Amino acid sequence: MSLINIANLTFAYDGNYDTIFDNVSFQMDTDWKLGFTGRNGRGKTTFMKLMMGDYEYRGSIQASVKFDYFPFEIKSPNAPTITIIESINPSALHWEICRELSLLKLEEEILDRPFDTLSQGEQTKVMLAILFTKDNHFLLIDEPTTHLDEIGRKNVSDYLNNKKGFIVISHDRKFLDGCIDHILSINKTKIEIQKGNFSSWQKNKTNQDQFEIEENQKLQKDVERLQKAIMRTEGWSHDVEKTKYGTRGVDKGYIGHKSAKLMKRSKAIAKRRENTILEKSKLLKDLETADPIALFHIDHYQENLIEVSDLVIGYDDSNVIEHFSMDFKKGERIVLKGKNGSGKSTLLKALIGQTAPKSGTIRHASGLVISYVPQDTSHLMGDFQNYALEQSIDPALFKSILSKLDFTEIQFDQKMENLSAGQKKKVLLAKSICERAHLYIWDEPLNYVDVLSRLQLEDMILKYAPSMILVEHDVSFIETIGTTFVTL
Repeated sequence: MSLINIANLTFAYDGNYDTIFDNVSFQMDTDWKLGFTGRNGRGKTTFMKLMMGDYEYRGSIQASVKFDYFPFEIKSPNAPTITIIESINPSALHWEICRELSLLKLEEEILDRPFDTLSQGEQTKVMLAILFTKDNHFLLIDEPTTHLDEIGRKNVSDYLNNKKGFIVISHDRKFLDGCIDHILSINKTKIEIQKGNFSSWQKNKTNQDQFEIEENQKLQKDVERLQKAIMRTEGWSHDVEKTKYGTRGVDKGYIGHKSAKLMKRSKAIAKRRENTILEKSKLLKDLETADPIALFHIDHYQENLIEVSDLVIGYDDSNVIEHFSMDFKKGERIVLKGKNGSGKSTLLKALIGQTAPKSGTIRHASGLVISYVPQDTSHLMGDFQNYALEQSIDPALFKSILSKLDFTEIQFDQKMENLSAGQKKKVLLAKSICERAHLYIWDEPLNYVDVLSRLQLEDMILKYAPSMILVEHDVSFIETIGTTFVTL
């Protein structure tokens, strides 16, 4: 056990007036299992990169352990997996590698396969196994759940729960609750650490926010009273000073002395009261706002929005989906479930016409309008205004929704290609929310999206009850909003 000391950490990107960290100081124990949370764009990944020494900064980061970052670059992805493992950690013994793979529910035969033939979920697990074969290393794990299905997330959460000495960034509440013992949270004005899991942190944060809201209501009355008192005390000495003039036989020296004493006293009282106002005004600085989001969906007159009959989709001689039939009805929120590679995203693309089936039929209701959110965000480039106009959505409404999802005016000045992964996903979600559609088809919409925004989306969906088809692996989210679950 040892400490990682962060002292007066200050950092801003070149050419950016928005400081990411400003004189941040705290300590972490190298035996802790830390979940890292905070709204998108607050600097979680940046902080990890600073710990790795990737950027120059002011202040200090001191530790007796070495840091390793996940995900890391695989330089020869077509090499056998065992070759890649040995190149990254030559000291790892074969039995140690097999032990870690077994804990992650991977077979030993995977070692002989080229790394690039593994699924993204398998690649995630192999990279974690490599890192955990190293001694005296503190791991910085950035969004490991992105390419994992529900079973894979549970497996990795259980795996991490039996380890120690790491920070993991994730916005999956159930995943974090299963594997951490401390929370590192980036708030609006500071970074703080609490003991416990995500649920206990969220409860404490809610209680603290409620306390500050109630205190702020009292503060408004106190500020008004104190400001009146300051004005009153400042008038004392002026009233006494006036008695020197227009009155014969008074000791003007005495009155002047008394006036000076009262002035000094009134200034001291006023200063104390101003300090009290300043101290009280620190309330609500870290209150996270989550304004409700409106969804203007359209109700279709037909009951069946999409009818699928005997659908077969595949590539060359292999089929991803075979003989699938289903009616997608109005008012349902259908969650497609299944292991990675079971064809969930492929089915969504077929439903919107991006993928042609080998056989079978897909019939849309007359005039059906679909709003689609893809997994991929790499096409997002340029400025917000032009993007909104290109997508035929109202720029003002688009920016209003993004503001509710915690975008700031400074971020609207950035090019979209420079946004964080979570912010890019919010751009696609905001675009979809702006669209008046009969059916919303969202493919893993919550990848990289922070928890508070997930809760906003939950509330929106429950309130407006749109017709939806989703692929999503956040168990808490889909259990809240899903009405029908279909396993492929």
